Amino acid sequence: MLEAEGRGVAGRVTDLEKRVLEQGDELVCLKATLAEALRRLNLLEGMRLSAQPPTPQIPTTPVRNGIVKETRLRPQTYCAPPSHLQIESRPQSQRSYAGSSLPQRRGVHYQSTGSLHSDSQSSSSVSPVPSPSPRATPLPLPRRTAASPQNSSATSTLHKRWSSTGDFNQANSLPSPQSKFLNKSFLNLFTKPNLSTSSVKHGTKDATYNEDDQTLKMHLRGKPVILPAPTEIADVYDITKVETAPSQRLKLDWVYGYRGRDCRSNLYFLPTGEMVYFVATVVVLHNIEEPNQRHYLGHTDDVKSLAIHPNKLLVASGQCGGSDPKFNSRPHIRIWNSISLHTQAIIGMNDFTNSVSSISFSKADGGSLLVAVDDSADHVISVWEWPKGEQGHKITETKSSVDPIVAVEFHPFERNMIITCGKSHLAFWTLDVGGTLYKKMGIFEARDKPKYVTSIAFLQSGDLITGDSNGSLAIYPRGRNTIGKLFKKCHDGAIFSICILKDGSIITGGKDGRIKHYDSNMKEYHEEKWIPGHYGGVRVISEGRGSLMLVGTTKNCILVGNNSLGYEPTAVLGHADELWALAGHPSLQQFVTAGHDKIVQMWDSLSHNILWSKDIGEQAHSAAFSPDGNVVAVGCLTGRWMIFDTQTRELLCKFIDGEGVVQVIQYSPDGNMVAIGSRDSNIYIYQITEGGIRYSRIGRCSGHSNNITHIDWASDNHTIRSNSADNEILYCK
Repeated sequence: MLEAEGRGVAGRVTDLEKRVLEQGDELVCLKATLAEALRRLNLLEGMRLSAQPPTPQIPTTPVRNGIVKETRLRPQTYCAPPSHLQIESRPQSQRSYAGSSLPQRRGVHYQSTGSLHSDSQSSSSVSPVPSPSPRATPLPLPRRTAASPQNSSATSTLHKRWSSTGDFNQANSLPSPQSKFLNKSFLNLFTKPNLSTSSVKHGTKDATYNEDDQTLKMHLRGKPVILPAPTEIADVYDITKVETAPSQRLKLDWVYGYRGRDCRSNLYFLPTGEMVYFVATVVVLHNIEEPNQRHYLGHTDDVKSLAIHPNKLLVASGQCGGSDPKFNSRPHIRIWNSISLHTQAIIGMNDFTNSVSSISFSKADGGSLLVAVDDSADHVISVWEWPKGEQGHKITETKSSVDPIVAVEFHPFERNMIITCGKSHLAFWTLDVGGTLYKKMGIFEARDKPKYVTSIAFLQSGDLITGDSNGSLAIYPRGRNTIGKLFKKCHDGAIFSICILKDGSIITGGKDGRIKHYDSNMKEYHEEKWIPGHYGGVRVISEGRGSLMLVGTTKNCILVGNNSLGYEPTAVLGHADELWALAGHPSLQQFVTAGHDKIVQMWDSLSHNILWSKDIGEQAHSAAFSPDGNVVAVGCLTGRWMIFDTQTRELLCKFIDGEGVVQVIQYSPDGNMVAIGSRDSNIYIYQITEGGIRYSRIGRCSGHSNNITHIDWASDNHTIRSNSADNEILYCK
C-alpha cells in the first residue's frame, strides 16, 4: 500500500513538473512579446532621431592618388607608366533603400535598413525585392546617402571607435540589471593607438621620407620597401600628417552561410521569431517570416559555441583565440541580450587557453550558472556564476581528460549535475557545496561500447538519452549511470542531434541524413525523412514555431520543415569548404562565389537567395565577371580556369596556365582581353574575339618575385598594374 501511495506521489510530482514547465514557457512568450514590442519602439525612435537634418561639416581636400613608379630593374616586359596614365577604378554598383520603421510582413515590398549608420556593435537589415534576372536592363538605383554624425572636434574624431557597440544607443536601450556594462568599453576588446601628428609609424616600422629622392621607405613583413611619391604630391608630401577618420562607415547588411561543418549545438529558435546561429565572428539572428537579419558583432575571432538562457532572451556565445595580438582576440564567453544586443557580461577573458568549444546554462535554478569546456589539451571544464561581478565569478575548474568533449549540459532538474560526452566517454559531474567537481563515468555495454558519444538530451522525466557513433540510442534513468534501455541501429552512422519536443516526443538526426520522429516510448512516428546528399548530414535539430523544425547540416545549410511535409532549404545556404572566390556583377545586384567545395554559386544580393549553383568538378580559388556580365571566369587550384555563361551556366571553354593556383582573374575595361595571375609569379594575357567566345593567348608578363595577388587594368585597355606577395607594384604594357 505504501508502494502504491509512493508511486502516486511520484506521478503527481511529475505532473506538477510538467505544468511548471508549461507555465514557464507561457511566461517566456509573454516576456518575449513585451521585449519585441519595446525593441520595435526603440527602433522606431532611433530611426526618427536619425532622420533629423545632419549638421554640415567642413569638407577636407583629399590627397590625389598618383602613379607609383617601379624603382627596381625588371625585364623589358615591364615599364614605368607614362605620367598621363590613369588606372581605372571601376565604380561599384550602389544601392540604398529607404529605412523602414518596422519590418514589413511577408508579401509586401521589403525595404532595407542597411543604409542606416549606427555606432552599435550590432546591425540589422531587411530583405528588399530581388534583382532582375541576368542580362536584363538594370533598374536605376538611388544613390546611397548616410546620416552625418554630430559635430565633434578633430581629436575626438581621431579617437572615435570604428567598431560598433550596440544596436541602440544608451539613451534608447532597454533597462537591464547589468546596465553597468553599458557604461564601460567591454564591447571593444582592444583600444586604438593614440594618433599623434609627430608619429610616423602608421602600423609599420618607422617610415622615412627622402625629400631629395622623393621616396618613402618603410618595412613590410620585415622587408624594406621603397615607394616613389606620386608626382602630384611629391613636393608637398608630409609624412607626419594624419588624415581624419572618414565620417561614413560600413554597416553589415547580410550574412550568408552557417557553420555546421565542425560545430555542434549552434542553432536555436527564439521567442522573437528569429533563429540564432553563428558564422565566422558574427552571431546572426535571422527572421524567416520577415526576411531580415540582426547581428551581434561583439566577438573578435571565430565563434565556436552557443547557448540559450532558460528565459529564452539571453544568449551566451564562446569564441576561439586569435594569433594577432593587436586585436586582443583571446578566447572568452560573451553573454548578451537577444532583444537589445547589449552585452551583459564577458566571462573568462584570461582563463581559457584555446577555444570555448561547448557551453550551457543551468536550468533548475533559472540559469545563474554557466559551464564551459576549453578545447585545450586537458579539456578543462569550468563553472561560473556569470551574474557576479563585471567578469563573472569562477566557482571551479577541473581537467576532464585528453579525449575530446563534444557536448556539455546541465541537468534540467538537478542544479549541481553536469553531463559531458565525447570520445569513448560519458561523464556525470556533481558540483558540491564547496565548489568541487566530482566525476562518475557512464557505464556502457562492453561489446557495444561506441567510439564516440555524439549527442545528449533529457526526457521530460529527467532521464538522459544519448546518441553515439554506432547509430544507437541509450536511455540512462535519472540518478543512475548505467543504461536502462538501448535501441541499436537507429541510424546508419553517428547520431549528431537529439531534440526533445514540448509534447515529449523525440526527433533524432544523423550523419546518414535521416531524420526520425519517436514518441516518448521510442515508438516511431510518421515515416522518416531524408535530407538530400548535397546538403550533407544532420548536424543539429531545433524546435521552431508550431510544428516546424530547424535543421543545420554538415555542409553549412539550414533547412526548415517537419517529418510530415519534408524539409526545404528556405533559410540559409552556404559553401561546404573554404571560400576564396568572390566577384560582383558589373551592372546587377548579383555576385558569384566559388570555393574548395567545387561549387560555383550565383547570388542575388537583394533577395539574398541563390539564383543558380553548379558543380565544376575542381576546387576554385578566383573569379571575375566580364564587363558586360554575360560570362564569368573561374580560376582553380590546378592552374585551370573556366568560362561560364551567367544565364545558362554552360561551360564555354577552359584553359590551363602556369604551374600553380590561379590567384586572380581580371578583364580589361572593354572586355577584349583578360589577365590571369598565377602563383608561379606570371601573368598570362588572352585576347577575346568572336563575341566573347574565342580566347587566344597573346603574351605573358614576368618579373614578380612571388605569386600574383592583384591585377588592375588602365583605362587604355593595354596597361596593367599588378601586386605580388612581396609587396611589389609592377606595370606591364
